[in-house]
Amino acid sequence: MSEVQKKKYSDKEKNNIFDNEFMPHIDSMYNFAFRLTFDEDDAKDLVQDTYLKAYRFINSFEQGTNAKAWLFRILKNSFINEYRKKSKQPSKVDYQEVETYYNSDSVDYNITSDLRVDTVKDMLGDEISNALNSLAVDFRTVIILCDLEGFTYEEMAKILDIPIGTVRSRLHRARNLLKEKLHSYAKDMGYNADED
Repeated sequence: MSEVQKKKYSDKEKNNIFDNEFMPHIDSMYNFAFRLTFDEDDAKDLVQDTYLKAYRFINSFEQGTNAKAWLFRILKNSFINEYRKKSKQPSKVDYQEVETYYNSDSVDYNITSDLRVDTVKDMLGDEISNALNSLAVDFRTVIILCDLEGFTYEEMAKILDIPIGTVRSRLHRARNLLKEKLHSYAKDMGYNADED
């Protein structure tokens, strides 16, 4: 990979790029991070880390290019690095916290609800979300980038740092896996799921 041409931006230019080119994508960044982590706090941390790195390395960004793709690549790399670090650590459970929670008299199991679930319940069916979330991270990522975020194959190749052929192959396999997982759901919804 060739060395990125670095430009020296003034502080005013940096702030302008950050505010006008990076910040408009914060919702997309959070959605992508949440789909990767399945955890609200981890997604927020990942987005925050992404924006910190984006500002820190802003001189590597060429103003006027695709800021969204540049940010998605930083986020994806941060997620992979954190995932690798966590996968090497043993799982940790605070048994005192679990015991305190379950022994608490003030817990009302009937009124606890996930506001995130309530706000998006009509957007994607549970079956679709579950099928998407059950895919391996490589397949889930290409589906999110292409079908939910609308990136082109070329942009996805840059974000994921893989050849376009691999992007296409991975996307094809991911869609086929989703198709298999959603076959009975499609039949229940009245679609002719046996046609190709």
